Amino acid sequence: MRKVQRPAFTRHLRADLTASLVVFLVALPLCIAVAVASGVPAELGLVTGIVGGLVTGLLPGSTLQVSGPAAGLTVLVYEAVEEFGLSTLGALVLAAGLLQVAMGLLGVGRWFRAISVAVVQGMLAGIGLVLIAGQLYALADASAPGGGLDALRGLPSLAADTAGSATGRTALALGLGTLAVLLLWPRLPRRARLVPGPLAAVALASCVAEGFGLSCARVEVSGLLDAVQPPGGGEFSTLLGAGALGTVLAFALIASAESLFSAAAVDRLHDGPRTRYDTELMAQGVGNAVCGLLGALPMTAVIVRSAANVQAGARTRASRVLHGLWLLLFAALLPGALGVIPVAALAAVLVHAGAKLVPLRAFWPLWREHRGEAIVLAATALAIVATNMFEGVLAGLLLAVIKSAWETSHVHLEVVDPGGGRITVRVLGNATFLRLPRLLDQLEALPRDRPLDLDLRRVRHLDHAAGVALLAWAERHNAAGTEPVRVRHARTPEPGPEPEPAGG
Repeated sequence: MRKVQRPAFTRHLRADLTASLVVFLVALPLCIAVAVASGVPAELGLVTGIVGGLVTGLLPGSTLQVSGPAAGLTVLVYEAVEEFGLSTLGALVLAAGLLQVAMGLLGVGRWFRAISVAVVQGMLAGIGLVLIAGQLYALADASAPGGGLDALRGLPSLAADTAGSATGRTALALGLGTLAVLLLWPRLPRRARLVPGPLAAVALASCVAEGFGLSCARVEVSGLLDAVQPPGGGEFSTLLGAGALGTVLAFALIASAESLFSAAAVDRLHDGPRTRYDTELMAQGVGNAVCGLLGALPMTAVIVRSAANVQAGARTRASRVLHGLWLLLFAALLPGALGVIPVAALAAVLVHAGAKLVPLRAFWPLWREHRGEAIVLAATALAIVATNMFEGVLAGLLLAVIKSAWETSHVHLEVVDPGGGRITVRVLGNATFLRLPRLLDQLEALPRDRPLDLDLRRVRHLDHAAGVALLAWAERHNAAGTEPVRVRHARTPEPGPEPEPAGG
């Protein structure tokens, strides 16, 4: 009798159930920490995690990667809330989600693979630096000034204020203790590491704060339903402004890039079905649209939770859906548990997460082997710290394009001087405006009292600026009174042999 094949869901239910619990334990402190750092109620981080599991988790695209609020968008969300208000956040996220869906329908998803890796790494490094600078204030229960540069400038005064404040010293001790647990956790025996490090560190800090009755700021709890604020008509009218449109575009592009790069990384971790990039982009867009309707944080696919999902043995998308269910049950049944968490402990989690975004170990090998890429990475990160996320990424992309154009525009001259006759000057390679100064210097150095042939037939690419400049040089050379320069283009036929004299 033929054996009936069970559906994949039931065959892998045990493995997916175990993986979902692991992902839930990893996601719980991160969802809360990202929300607090973004300047919104902690429950909104859980709402985004729930939507990432129950909505995006059900949609096709990538099978095993997990979505939720990400540290990579913390700085941008904080700036948006400061500028437009919490009530407008939902409208911004909804518009960004719809833009992602449109990009997926238009097949833009696979084009994200063409973005320079150096720009993406620089973007994450810049986010990490700004995130660390801001969370150093939260470690001491202080308010961070706006902007990355302002936060860095204020660090000396922060140290002085913390030293003179008992509350600040208490919060800093809790935060540093949490950070120490996070750093030491990977070195513990494997059995001890069954509980994820962030959860263990936050739980220990909460127990210490409650057990000793420490005076420090704790997470403010308003209830899941009270925190959800769907946007209204007035909030949508804000989207007509240039600043709001720029924020929507930044949300959509950065969330899409982070999600699709995460998908590529997760695909390398397992042997299951590969990610369909356009479909995954649409799934992320639907999830962000739902988050926007609920007034929650924007979501991305996140590599930490996704890697934990794969490493815990997940087989199907059921694991990520179930992790969203566990987040929902926690937020509905145990909301009071959030109120005992010290803010300094969550700040330590984000300082640890921000440090992972800065690729210090990878930078120096990159500098030795691909210096141009390293410069793009560093310039993008510094531009984000000095300006903001959107302008910094644009500066990085522009620099990457210039670098690529410079590297591909190799051009050199080959001068053939038979001695006494015409000099042949062959231009080889890609003649673009980037190489014009050096090219013209070489041409100007040629003899002015000899006839010249300028051979352009072996130029692979000649842009308009280079073509105009070469012709202008030929005219200037002709003005010296010598025989006119002969310019040979790709269609110029080879000169035939000189005809023999008649009667010869």
